[in-house]
Amino acid sequence: MTERRINAGILGTGHYLPPRILTNEELAQRVDTSNEWIVTRTGIHARRIAAADVPVTALAEPAARMALADAGIEAQEVDLIIFATLTPDRVIPAAACELQRRLGAARAAAFDLSAACSGFVYAAAVACQFIEAGIYRHVLVVGAEELSKVVDWQDRGTCILFGDGAGAAVFGPVPAGLGALAFDLGADGSQGEALTIPASGSLHPVTEERLRARENFIHMDGKAVFRFAVTVMGKTVETSLARAGLTKDAIDWLVPHQANIRIIEAAAKRLGLPLAQVIINIENYGNMSAASIPVALSEAAHAHRFRKGDRIALAGFGAGLTWASCILRWAKED
Repeated sequence: MTERRINAGILGTGHYLPPRILTNEELAQRVDTSNEWIVTRTGIHARRIAAADVPVTALAEPAARMALADAGIEAQEVDLIIFATLTPDRVIPAAACELQRRLGAARAAAFDLSAACSGFVYAAAVACQFIEAGIYRHVLVVGAEELSKVVDWQDRGTCILFGDGAGAAVFGPVPAGLGALAFDLGADGSQGEALTIPASGSLHPVTEERLRARENFIHMDGKAVFRFAVTVMGKTVETSLARAGLTKDAIDWLVPHQANIRIIEAAAKRLGLPLAQVIINIENYGNMSAASIPVALSEAAHAHRFRKGDRIALAGFGAGLTWASCILRWAKED
């Protein structure tokens, strides 16, 4: 293995949730469901919903500013912005470019990354490569979504699951032995149709006919995605651990994608982790796709749950179908 010139890790984290709370009881007035039905099957009690006139970059900005402040750096010191999202403000320009403008990070290169719910970990892997290679020093990684704007509110199978939010992390050089130890990224495109927005690109451009068929909203084969997730979430962490030369008992914390409490519990069981060592906030926010992991990570960090040197596993899965995991050795002082 080539010796790293620079170790890359997290210097600061941030998160932001829109103020509007949509409870299960409110949803039960819209579609045929109930609080008991939703909680039993998903673990979700509520989710946050962005206002109609608020774009996703408006959620990302306060999360990014919080991360920058936590890292102790100015926006002008950011070399690169990677924005993981499936709900950008527009197809072009990239949400990362709009966030650069909002932050005043004029020196930063900027691009979006599309890996759905796995997006933040994919973006973290890219950020670490730039830092370890000595190309950039400070990389701002954002995961932000407004899934409420691509959810079919007439479909109880999907509308109960998703919410809006933003999380961010500043990556930069950290001392030897700390930071990112290993990543595992993967995809199975043969299962892509299990989770898709049919009319959202060049294959099926949005037309009146597509709109009438409600193809501009999320379509999901819930059973197929669940089967995939319960297998891949634990497996990808095992792969990252092996690449880091570690065993399962080395994990201090698991920060999983918050899609379904049963999936989280299955991953924890496979890894031999008690739920007390798993960061869980799904009850408050539901599935925020690319925002899920960074929001959970940031909330836990700002609640002082991590200690310098803790080994933290991040793990996610999403449309594609994709999966991603990372083993981090926490570099920040409490």
